Amino acid sequence: MKTDAAGQTSIRRSAPTGRGRRWGRVVWVALGVGLGAAVMAVAQDDPNALGVDLARAVDRATEPQQVSTTLSVFFLLTVLSLAPAILVMTTSFTRIIVVLGFLRQAMATQQSPPNQVLIGLALFLTFFIMFPTYEQVNQQALQPYIRGEFSSQSEAIEAALKPIREFMFKQVSARDLALFINIARLERPKTRDDLPTHVLVPAFVLSEMRIAFQIGFLIYIPFLIIDMVVASTLMAMGMMMLPPIFVSLPFKIIMFVLADGWYLLIGSLVRSFG
Repeated sequence: MKTDAAGQTSIRRSAPTGRGRRWGRVVWVALGVGLGAAVMAVAQDDPNALGVDLARAVDRATEPQQVSTTLSVFFLLTVLSLAPAILVMTTSFTRIIVVLGFLRQAMATQQSPPNQVLIGLALFLTFFIMFPTYEQVNQQALQPYIRGEFSSQSEAIEAALKPIREFMFKQVSARDLALFINIARLERPKTRDDLPTHVLVPAFVLSEMRIAFQIGFLIYIPFLIIDMVVASTLMAMGMMMLPPIFVSLPFKIIMFVLADGWYLLIGSLVRSFG
């Protein structure tokens, strides 16, 4: 406690000493050790208290069916971790997000729209485009599997892959398919069913990238013309120190708005999957 010149009394809080900090660390370490011991005790009393232990489940398995169930759980966890990649590589998401990225670069708006908005828009457009396909997956694979109409999970997976493969076959290029068939050293397939899915997916992604770059080239042309006109005008006026991008950006935005660019771009993207 300290009294100042005005006669008022103030309290000065003392900073924690080195001994106090050391005791605090000791307390936290003790709490951590106690928590770890409690978790180990619970795990020893009940092996399933902390979840599914795949290694112990395989060791304790006495029948092949038990090992198969454990591996199925492991496979399910792996598929869930790879779900974003599967969504990107087997749907329309790749083409949409690449085209939207080209649009933002062509307009030179830096981070507007932000990445979260572009990814969200691409996801909802992907759900809209892929809805008929996944509706077929639900009717032909998921619901029959729930009702027990399939004798094994492999049959359900094959039934679910058929609508997705049909969607990819509609968008893939024959040239890209031939490329990956030659790389894999496979014989020329007679029907679509003879083509493996692991060959179809990279060919589909390559076709999507090619189409997206073609659309991006068409998007760049009008904005490039605006940049050239603005740069030539500034050079003729002798304004060499003024960056043309500062002047051309408002013209790009107003042209995109007056032409209803979002309507034209999104409409063309969605119709390109028809």
